Amino acid sequence: MAYTVKSGGSMATTATGGARTPLSRARVLDEAIGYADTHGLDALSMRTLAELLDVVPMALYKHVRSKEALIDGMVETVLATLPAADLAGVGPESWRAVARSRILAARSALQRHPWMWRALETRAAPTPAMLDHMEAMIQILRRGGLGPVLTHHAMHALGGRIWGFTPEVASSGPAPADPAEIAAAMAAMRERWPGVLESAMSARHEAGSAVGPGCDDDAEFAFALDLLLEGVESRHFAGWPSPARATSH
Repeated sequence: MAYTVKSGGSMATTATGGARTPLSRARVLDEAIGYADTHGLDALSMRTLAELLDVVPMALYKHVRSKEALIDGMVETVLATLPAADLAGVGPESWRAVARSRILAARSALQRHPWMWRALETRAAPTPAMLDHMEAMIQILRRGGLGPVLTHHAMHALGGRIWGFTPEVASSGPAPADPAEIAAAMAAMRERWPGVLESAMSARHEAGSAVGPGCDDDAEFAFALDLLLEGVESRHFAGWPSPARATSH
């Protein structure tokens, strides 16, 4: 006969039928996050998580009702690590810097948890923490003086960047290792795609770049982010949208 231990009204049963271990929602989510950090989101299942916690799978459903609810909780836990939005001093002179800082903080969180971008993209509905982050970004823009229509378009333009990621249209494959193959590839590029070659060779090199050797992911992300924020500010100073454009949207 197995023993039971009560913990906040919940019980967990070991998979081997031994002493039951008390569970908490925080423990379940922390274990799931740690596993996904190492193995990826696709490898995570309720059964795998139960084995890691040494409980039967049914014990998990007291704390997370489904795999989707588990991922929602993981997203909430990671986003809870973002600094609280301090909007008190945000104004026309500071909004860009505040927005940039918050977006880069989100990027740092996603870099610590590489599975997060997929989890965010696949949520059927935004979680409360996702809405909190979106609200903070909108309030930063609005307190900077941007009108509601320009704020709306700015949020669309920023897209995944408000979460700290942006998918590339295409990524580079692995470079050949053989010197002869490298020379042949360079000659072919120089002949047919000289502009592509020139652009690639002018970039900083970073072997672990998500878009392939030759690009510094963080630098490219920040560069595009700055262009977007500068463009939004320029439209704001130009009085965009015009009254006709605002009413036609």
